[in-house]
Amino acid sequence: MKWTYNSKFPSVDDLRRKAKKRIPKFAFEYLDGGCNEDVNLYRNRSEIQEVQLKPYYLSEHASSDQKTVLFGQIYDAPFGIAPVGLQGLMWPNSPEILAKSAFEHNIPFVLSTVSTSSIERISEITEGKAWFQLYHPTENSLRDDIIKRAAASEYDVLVLLCDVPTFGFRPRDIRNGLAMPPKMSVQNILQILRKPNWALQTLLHGQPGFETLKPYMPKNLNLTGLGQFMDQTFSGRLNEEKIAPIRDMWKGKIVLKGVASEEDTERAVRLGLDGVIVSNHGGRQLDAGQSTIKPLHTLSATYGDKITVMMDSGLRSGPDIARAMASGAKFTFMGRSFMYGVSALGKTGGDHTIALLKTQLQQVMEQICCKKVEDFPNHLISE
Repeated sequence: MKWTYNSKFPSVDDLRRKAKKRIPKFAFEYLDGGCNEDVNLYRNRSEIQEVQLKPYYLSEHASSDQKTVLFGQIYDAPFGIAPVGLQGLMWPNSPEILAKSAFEHNIPFVLSTVSTSSIERISEITEGKAWFQLYHPTENSLRDDIIKRAAASEYDVLVLLCDVPTFGFRPRDIRNGLAMPPKMSVQNILQILRKPNWALQTLLHGQPGFETLKPYMPKNLNLTGLGQFMDQTFSGRLNEEKIAPIRDMWKGKIVLKGVASEEDTERAVRLGLDGVIVSNHGGRQLDAGQSTIKPLHTLSATYGDKITVMMDSGLRSGPDIARAMASGAKFTFMGRSFMYGVSALGKTGGDHTIALLKTQLQQVMEQICCKKVEDFPNHLISE
């Protein structure tokens, strides 16, 4: 099986380098950076790369199949596109580009509450075969209305974000004026002028905004007003009391994203949730925290028969997906990798990145003689 990708960019690192050349510095640093000193950003990558797989070269092996069953849906690969805020800031129209690619490749696309496309638009593109990540509002009435919109748009899965009780301290974003309230400095304007293609695409598609939230926002907000609106409207801190009514309201599958401990996983099981995504927000929230691959081992072993355990943060390649699956993840998600792809290649970036990752993963599966993705744990070399 072969998927078509641009041979000029045969790795996500190639896409990252191209993206850096194509988009303004403030947008690239928002996408690329972690928090504080970036310790956990790099820990995610280094500790995933320490995982080793065992090949069985003399076993009976005819072919490898990436198809994965998740929540009753058969996907063509064991990875999806993670939710990313402010996607249109990094490349104009990127949520729509990535949602279309995900739909055509039959993998899940997760829309963030604070992305730059609406619940309804992404549902239209994916025929309702998308997931929605809820950034928890302060007011229950707003929470209920957003959830009702996602249900009316036939989203498959509701994702509850739990790892942003406070905004991460991100020095790059503060210097670039992308903290709340945001500001556009002379320096940022000069950066835009140096990237004419990005500026032209932004003009064609319009200034990015929080499209899902527009019905609830006062008209003609300036940047200071936007910051105040976000601070007043959303509280990222979740607890069991906030999750319980959502479980009662949402009839589909619910996933808790941002889990990093046995205690929170136990609560998710007790609340009747369907899955957890072991995640540290791409290393953007807690620099002193663990990498994602470390708790994944324990959580999948302890709770894998009670709840679906998935993983994101730090994954950049097909071998990384294989490492996570071998370590116990039932599915994986990536955010930066796809944003590098669309920022580097525009409207073809989603298709390219998915095809590249499928090709890399297929090579690993064939190399180690792994027939199905659920067989990956049999290839893990334990420490």
